[in-house]
Amino acid sequence: MAQSSTETDWVSRFADEVIAESERRAPGKPVVVASGLSPSGPIHLGNLREVMTPHLVADEIRRRGHEVRHLISWDDYDRYRKVPNGIEGIDASWAEHIGKPLTSVPAPAGSPHPNWAEHFKAAMVESLAELGVDYDPISQTEQYTAGAYREQILHAMKHRGDIDAILDQYRTKKAPKKQSQKPLDEAELEAEEGSGAASEDDGSGGASGYFPYKPYCGQCEKDLTTVTSYDDETTELAYTCTNCGFAETVKLSEFNRGKLVWKVDWPMRWAYEGVIFEPSGVDHSSPGSSFVVGGQIVRDIFDGVQPIGPMYAFVGISGMAKMSSSKGGVPTAADALKIMEPQLLRWLYARRKPNQSFKIAFDQEIQRLYDEWDKLEAKVADGSVLPADAAAHSRAARTAAGELPRTPRPLPYRTLASVMDITAGHDEQTLRILTELDPENPVTTLDEVRPRLDRAENWITNQVPADQRTIVREEPDTELLGSLDDEGRESLRLLLEGLDTHWSLDGLTTLVYGVPKVMAGLDAEAKPTPELKLAQRAFFALLYKLLVSRETGPRLPTLLLAVGADRVRKLLAA
Repeated sequence: MAQSSTETDWVSRFADEVIAESERRAPGKPVVVASGLSPSGPIHLGNLREVMTPHLVADEIRRRGHEVRHLISWDDYDRYRKVPNGIEGIDASWAEHIGKPLTSVPAPAGSPHPNWAEHFKAAMVESLAELGVDYDPISQTEQYTAGAYREQILHAMKHRGDIDAILDQYRTKKAPKKQSQKPLDEAELEAEEGSGAASEDDGSGGASGYFPYKPYCGQCEKDLTTVTSYDDETTELAYTCTNCGFAETVKLSEFNRGKLVWKVDWPMRWAYEGVIFEPSGVDHSSPGSSFVVGGQIVRDIFDGVQPIGPMYAFVGISGMAKMSSSKGGVPTAADALKIMEPQLLRWLYARRKPNQSFKIAFDQEIQRLYDEWDKLEAKVADGSVLPADAAAHSRAARTAAGELPRTPRPLPYRTLASVMDITAGHDEQTLRILTELDPENPVTTLDEVRPRLDRAENWITNQVPADQRTIVREEPDTELLGSLDDEGRESLRLLLEGLDTHWSLDGLTTLVYGVPKVMAGLDAEAKPTPELKLAQRAFFALLYKLLVSRETGPRLPTLLLAVGADRVRKLLAA
């Protein structure tokens, strides 16, 4: 169902603006939104915001019945800049490929993909499908090598003096340092490296003048080339390669082995594709950066209009375990989707305005996020949800194409994680415990709690350090049991006495909180006092020590169910 334009969420406001702007610029045509991704390495969760921001806006526009195209440009014709750290099988010898297009660099050893770019695109393509992102992919390698931009390239070369004059306004300006989403977008990194008249950023040709086009060498395939001359009439372009010494003269009207420099390429594509909406990271927003300069170039050179372009803020990570971080050192959408369902990941991007930073949790915080999500689902179900929260939920749970696949019976993530921690993924044991959580409405098959169960298992297995995992004792701690005073032994007797009549998640919750109340001479329904809370904490610590040899662990009712009544009696009998 379409969201009303009076909704208070940021997506609706941008959708209003984009629809109005599209009708003004290109009436009767599909609304065009765009993202750009560089497959130079693992595409991380900060880059995902480059996709999710326009996706959410495009999806809202679709819900309102408009035709919309979400273009994702794969910047796979960018140069291979440097040998990335931490990727298995990649060492200093890979430096020989620096300067080649990403699609001309071999894939890492053992990859089923034909080249470097396709290898790193593949995981993101799979993740976007799981997230329900509908888009039109554009390979810049295919566009450039097919001659799709030939007219635009010739036009840029003809107006190279005008482009040079625009760039010259910014060459001496130094942008203030800001917090950035690292690693930076590859194209922007390339753009920031050069300075002065011969910068790599702007395509200067040294003493021979400025040229906004960079050929890839016909011999070594690298872009370490210098254009030495160009004739507007014949389109003859001469270049030499500083890497291998190769030189040739080509007709640019027929030549397809090169590309416009980034600060000209991006605005060219805005005009070529008719982009109405494209966000950019804070890295692009400073004076002299690609987005700022591009706005002037698209208008003055390509007779186009800069897209509506909100800046998006930093996406942080909390608690990514070293053992499972992406090869390359930064967590990706695929990493996140191993431990959280697509709805939760979509919600994290939908509920915050693009200019608000947020963190994606790989540590214990993920349990709290899931609790928040489940509370939101309950409010949606009972009608008590606020409009903006309802909108964020709707955008997370479904797209214009329909509902995303979901867990049929979404038990609390922290409960599932505790069960998987204790059972080490043993299916029969897991099903027994889950069946006993609510005996009146038992889980009958693990499929009811999947895929959430699998995500919780992946989190426990790959993100929780080994020293924080739960290992139930095999034998009673006779030394600790023997050291208990009468009060300690009585508290254990009361617990064991109540097991049979309280053997469910709710019942055991009542029991473990109730024992210290009874010991204090209070009614089982008594409200907690500071003194009672201290007594409860002490009792819980005792149970943890006796069951798992630590003072903390999974929630006690879940732990007791997981251990099983007979084993609990064996370990707690004083």
